[in-house]
Amino acid sequence: MRTRVVVGVLVAVVAAAACGRRVGCTGEYCGTLVIAAPGEPDILLPPASDDARAAAVFDQVFVKLADLGPSGNTIGDAGFVPELAEKWEWDNPRTLTFHLNAAARWHDGRPVRAEDVAFTFDVNTDPAVNSPARASLARVRRVTTRDSLTVVFHFSEAYPEMFYDAVHHLRILPAHLLRTVPRDQFRTAAIGRAPVGAGCYRFVEWRAGQSLELAADSTCFLGRPHIRRLVWRFTPDPTVAVTQLLAGEADVFEYLSPPDLERVRAAGDLVTYPYAGPYYTFLVFNLRTRGDTTLPHPLFADREIRRALTLATDRQQMVQSVFAGLAKVPPGPMPLLWATWDSTLRVLPFDSAAAGRLLGARGWRDHDGDGVRDKDGQKLAFELLTPTTSVIRRQYARLLQEQFRRVGVAVEITEVDNNVMTQRLETGNFDAALMSRIADPSPTSSVALVWLAGGGSNYSHYDNPVFAEAYARATGATTRQASMYGWRAVFQQLIDDAPGIWLYSQQSVAAMHRRVADVRLRPDAPYALARTWRIPPDRLIDRDRVERR
Repeated sequence: MRTRVVVGVLVAVVAAAACGRRVGCTGEYCGTLVIAAPGEPDILLPPASDDARAAAVFDQVFVKLADLGPSGNTIGDAGFVPELAEKWEWDNPRTLTFHLNAAARWHDGRPVRAEDVAFTFDVNTDPAVNSPARASLARVRRVTTRDSLTVVFHFSEAYPEMFYDAVHHLRILPAHLLRTVPRDQFRTAAIGRAPVGAGCYRFVEWRAGQSLELAADSTCFLGRPHIRRLVWRFTPDPTVAVTQLLAGEADVFEYLSPPDLERVRAAGDLVTYPYAGPYYTFLVFNLRTRGDTTLPHPLFADREIRRALTLATDRQQMVQSVFAGLAKVPPGPMPLLWATWDSTLRVLPFDSAAAGRLLGARGWRDHDGDGVRDKDGQKLAFELLTPTTSVIRRQYARLLQEQFRRVGVAVEITEVDNNVMTQRLETGNFDAALMSRIADPSPTSSVALVWLAGGGSNYSHYDNPVFAEAYARATGATTRQASMYGWRAVFQQLIDDAPGIWLYSQQSVAAMHRRVADVRLRPDAPYALARTWRIPPDRLIDRDRVERR
């Protein structure tokens, strides 16, 4: 297949040259960036997806009122840059007014208006939609329109990250296209396969299992993107993604693993870009019965079993053997990106003997001598889900299986593709799963999303009022010192309750073809600034010159 494509390009080049014409695009605004992507998005509709692959596309197709600037500061509004809103002001400590850019247009040509912003807020706070952003918007009481270009956010209380909550979680949606979609059908809406936004790239094509293509909008109100086409090429796993990168079939992969790093650095046409990792990975326990979330899980509803399994896990040894210095064991559910990383938190240490004693004290003993603990005729055994696309999580699944076996716990590993894993997580049809989260710049939204009751990705069904109170104090703190103290209490409660086992937080390294210039990677969203990247005319290769179909 690759040979036929190359031959076709050469024939086209020769034919055009024979006619005395230039071949395809040759100017400043050319270029095709091929992104190697393990797996593919679930749906391209922001309120219906919490998928990292989808988020990379959202950053190009949709806009926010304002976006996070280079400082990464989420306190107040000084750390943000205008996007859909060209300016804003505080009418009072709990009222925030945005003035929209009149030049903004949806990709179907309709103007973006204040009613679209109000509609977007309404969708994201509707329980029927169950948006991942819902919990983070709890303190926005309502959003109103003053006129077609003025929208007002009314908060229930004043707190340091009010502005962040108003802008970071809302990718503005086209009300005229979505108003008739039933709210409980957003996850299957047709527009989720062919999105219409107001960002600097338009949707072109999604070939299921193969690729997704976006084209630059030359009339974008934020400025014309330099790179003309963005193409996500889906691969079954990161190993294939790196293979494509090294073969020149892809231009960028943002998440290199340690074994691949040396190979990539040895390639003369690739450049590596380290950045603070936004990811953390953990084993999540389902505290409710598989398939019936109204009932407690027969194993993991017991906090002491969860704590025992944490004690049985030698996380430091696993990180050292797998990552060779490119990851750390997190003290709680947090990435290296966060300032709230606190190495003084009281963590559960590796102590397999203590794990065995704790399980025995709960009545779990090996009564029949088969090596697996049991109680009242029930084996201490469970299924562990892991995605086929993650080589590292598959490796971790086997390491965990062995470590749990040593304390008399049997684990059956089930590897599934991303779509199946998402479906099983969302329906509660699992015992435990290996999850990797790409965190927001602030713990406020990420913690609410995954660990607060009602959070759109709280697949553990963890619900502790003491934790919720600690979270409220942390997010309501008015000074940095009080905020850090509050977050310490939040993470300590999670560590003590152990709804998950925090496994690793990675230092991220991206690789990109050296012909791409002006590259800046934002740690929380590596492709957020892709519209400012460029491929200079003297560095163009054949696929950069191909005219759009």
